[in-house]
Amino acid sequence: MNCAKCQLIAAMTIFSTIGLVRRYIPYSSTLIAFARAFIGVIFLLGVLKLKSGRFDMKGIKRYAMPLVISGVFMGINWILLFESYNYTTVSVSTICYYMAPVFVIFASRIVFKETITLKKGLCALIAVVGMVFVSGVLETGFIGMQGALYGLGAAVFYASVIVINKYNEAVPPIERTLIQLGVAAAAILPYLIVTEDLTALQWSGMGLGLLCLAGIFHTGFAYTLYFESVQDLPAQTVALMSYIDPVLAILLSAWILHEALSPLAMIGIVMVLGSAVSSEVSFKNRKKYK
Repeated sequence: MNCAKCQLIAAMTIFSTIGLVRRYIPYSSTLIAFARAFIGVIFLLGVLKLKSGRFDMKGIKRYAMPLVISGVFMGINWILLFESYNYTTVSVSTICYYMAPVFVIFASRIVFKETITLKKGLCALIAVVGMVFVSGVLETGFIGMQGALYGLGAAVFYASVIVINKYNEAVPPIERTLIQLGVAAAAILPYLIVTEDLTALQWSGMGLGLLCLAGIFHTGFAYTLYFESVQDLPAQTVALMSYIDPVLAILLSAWILHEALSPLAMIGIVMVLGSAVSSEVSFKNRKKYK
């Protein structure tokens, strides 16, 4: 296994544990999202300084508006995802969040006029049905749906970031993420000040340590691994390995948090993940990468 694949696997493994970390941070989702973005910016500034020390100002100025919009959406995405962890299990939140690729498929038809193949359409339909199973609405009605809805909302904004980034491809990945994280922090800050009484917060060593962990390890370091790996790997390999994140998140939540899943929810998880992987695999003329 080459170095790039190892880096990508490491990044996906780190991403899969963010839900567990959030469960033990005694602060609001808004504060966590702001801290993650702000600390991530500081870390990536250090990485950029070590690598080149220069910004691609020409590209940044040219794509300033898409970068700003995607940064705001990234901040909203994180707030909704962390809220989802508060109202439902990590497993359900993660699967809801990984509906984003399905939303991208439909958005690509509207925004980029791309044709949705029969296979992609069927995979999207299966994923939607699986999502209904995972949400538990067939077993409990709409009780406890708030967490699933937050997760789906996060998926919508994450899908929007993916689509908008199609317009930002000329900006180097690390610089693009650094700008997006900076905008996310700037967008979240006013809302944080208005909605939170920061003077009344009970700061603790564990809470601050976990905030730093989320910002440095789960954001700055993980994104650095991710961007260094994807530039050396085929797109299909990246797409398939990205599903390491939800699979590990589900397994870890069951093992560490003892979160139970109903048989119907387990079927739904298989449907969502299976359709997502199937939509990315070409069963004809497949190339082998080493």
